[in-house]
Amino acid sequence: MSSRPFLKIGPITINPGLALAPMAGITGHPFRLLVKEQGCPLLYSEMISAKGLLYNNRRHHGLLYFTEFERPIGFQLFGSQPQILAKAAVMLENRGVDFIDLNLGCPTPKITRNGDGGALMRNPELCSEIFKAVVGAVTCPVTAKLRKGWNQAEINAVEIACRAEQAGLSAVAVHGRTVDQGYRGLADWEIIRQVKAALSIPVIGSGDIDAPQKAQEVLKHSGCDGLMIGRAARGNPWLFSQVLASLNHKEQPLSPALNQVINTALKHLYLLCKLKGEPVAVREMRQHAAWYIKGFPGATSARRELNQASSYEAMEKILCSLKPTDER
Repeated sequence: MSSRPFLKIGPITINPGLALAPMAGITGHPFRLLVKEQGCPLLYSEMISAKGLLYNNRRHHGLLYFTEFERPIGFQLFGSQPQILAKAAVMLENRGVDFIDLNLGCPTPKITRNGDGGALMRNPELCSEIFKAVVGAVTCPVTAKLRKGWNQAEINAVEIACRAEQAGLSAVAVHGRTVDQGYRGLADWEIIRQVKAALSIPVIGSGDIDAPQKAQEVLKHSGCDGLMIGRAARGNPWLFSQVLASLNHKEQPLSPALNQVINTALKHLYLLCKLKGEPVAVREMRQHAAWYIKGFPGATSARRELNQASSYEAMEKILCSLKPTDER
């Protein structure tokens, strides 16, 4: 099987097929820019509430913002009411997004207890209704991101993916864990292979892709058309240039030195400040900054200080106090 995935979502060609996964609180405009600078061919938004978008649109301004540089980009919706999802999809299409992605995999209890996200895996008929409603409402491609199943006793990714294809979706992404697992244990890449074998539309593999070698292993095992990197990219946008080098059979780029990591973290903070204002940006950046510096000497004490920081200048001072000669 090819070591270079080729992905086509409707009229959109992504070559090689590598994507930044949608992650709440992480894959907003600032982080997407940093990932794109590392060559990532395909980006996704944070997940957006369809109901919230329809009834409280002004609060979603920061989530909806994107630039031409970020294309192609898919915006992900979550919800469980077909017509509300369809109307929200129309709103996103009117804003010029390249495609709509539907969330069928979020394991967060506050999402699943409302019947949204991963809870949809327990209701295949409703999934079909949602797929048909959204596909019928927009002209852009529609995709879905799903999990292996609700739990080990309810493994139905193949069934849900087949329903997606039958309803006219252009691609599906499969995370190799059950909803009940959350992010515990190892991802099952065999389920990705099974979905790929059952479908004629493209399949994107997701779960535990945290190094170039893992990317190659998922491709070899599943034969998937694309790869999606999520949690491993937090504080590490350079992972995309490393995986791309592997997929393109090129020499691996060097891992970033601490001064490069700090400069990128500060750029991330600056972009957040521009988008959301300094007070909100600094609060959001505390976790991001901890991810950036993880593994460097002094990171533990710096993280405690970052959690108390209330301004750009304070964060800058803490980050720059780490010694540039130290390495992970």
